[in-house]
Amino acid sequence: MKRAAKFFLYAAIALVVMITLALSYAFLGLPNVDDAPPLVVESTPEQVARGRYLAYHVMVCADCHSQRDFSVFSAPPTPGTEFVGGDVFDASMGFPGRFISPNITPHGVGDWTDGELFRLITTGVKRDGDPIFPVMPYHGYGKLDPQDIEAVIAFLRTLQPVESAHPKSTADFPMNIIMRTMPKNAEMAPKPAESDHVAYGGYLFTAAGCADCHTQFEKGAFVGPVGGGGREFKFPDGSILRAPNLTPHETGLQHFTKEAFVQRFKQYTDSAFVLPQVKPGEMQTLMPWYMYSGMTESDLGAIYDYLRTLAPYDNPVERFVSAR
Repeated sequence: MKRAAKFFLYAAIALVVMITLALSYAFLGLPNVDDAPPLVVESTPEQVARGRYLAYHVMVCADCHSQRDFSVFSAPPTPGTEFVGGDVFDASMGFPGRFISPNITPHGVGDWTDGELFRLITTGVKRDGDPIFPVMPYHGYGKLDPQDIEAVIAFLRTLQPVESAHPKSTADFPMNIIMRTMPKNAEMAPKPAESDHVAYGGYLFTAAGCADCHTQFEKGAFVGPVGGGGREFKFPDGSILRAPNLTPHETGLQHFTKEAFVQRFKQYTDSAFVLPQVKPGEMQTLMPWYMYSGMTESDLGAIYDYLRTLAPYDNPVERFVSAR
């Protein structure tokens, strides 16, 4: 009996030591990415204009880094809160913690170096070495052209500083450990020529984070074909939104012409169009239609051309299930 007791005691001690070492590595050795580069972004009118276009209409930084108005269709940013942060992603929406978008005006990131911002956007690692939760698709941004990331940084530097006091984001266990394993060094590549519509459309598809919402997601991982739809998003009232199928299948975009696809976005730029009010339980979407509508018709057409190259996937999607 004594020998068995000693065995279990030693085994328990060994287990505690292993867990302690694993946790120590997770919190001290991870994330394992390179240091922030010694980068100084050149600010030119062309660079800032490109960054503004990306931040508002492609990467839609202004969408999440704001306070969205869910009483209006597509939950646009409340005017005056763009880039000030404050959008909350918590358990009521199915997130493993409470994540709050930070202020990215110069009040929030003015003391960050350009290299620190570049590393954050492309690897998801903050200046203090801690990771962010990948509600921001840094894994996709890390595949873009470095010049586009620099353009966004140049634009952010031109914003008026706006004071805010948002609480810190917190992740539930074990996500607080898992998210430390997610960042990796960026694998950036030059932007394809705009004349190559398919390649350039694929680039914009990545930059706009289309795959993140329009790919099925289960148990913390993407499953099924990219762009195949079906990912569920929970609203605080219990209603469920599902992203549609973007592949050229009859249950997806097979019957959409390029003109219809482009117009689906551009209708929101019509000065006569007013986003409708949405009551709790009524059809709502997280798709930032109004912001994406600012993309050029050429860019939207390129995304369409890329989507036509996806393998058709049979996936009829029930778009919205009301809790009421």
